[in-house]
Amino acid sequence: MSIESRTQRRMDKNEFKNYTPTSPEDAKYYEALKKVKRIKGFYTHAMVYVVINIMIVIINVQNMEVGESYFRMQNMTTLLFWGIGLLAHGLSVFLPGMILGNNWEERKIKELMEKDKNNKWE
Repeated sequence: MSIESRTQRRMDKNEFKNYTPTSPEDAKYYEALKKVKRIKGFYTHAMVYVVINIMIVIINVQNMEVGESYFRMQNMTTLLFWGIGLLAHGLSVFLPGMILGNNWEERKIKELMEKDKNNKWE
């Protein structure tokens, strides 16, 4: 990857962070884009998890003594703890919509704005 393409990717990320929607359609597109990026991030994390853990298993099997069992805690720690992290990542990406509903953030913002509007001192 060239320096120019890296610079362009970094500039695109900064523009994405500072993006302000100008219409309801833009806002929906922006939210969908953020969700797609989160899902893509999870899938990338899952692929790296699988590839790295396959490599670890291969290395561990090659370094085993004759008659030694593979199923020991020292061979499972990376798989287990990284798996817990991957599970947490997956839950953070997919579960909020299932538990709180698709428009929870929007409803909560409106609720807090109404509460703030009603509590103003005039």
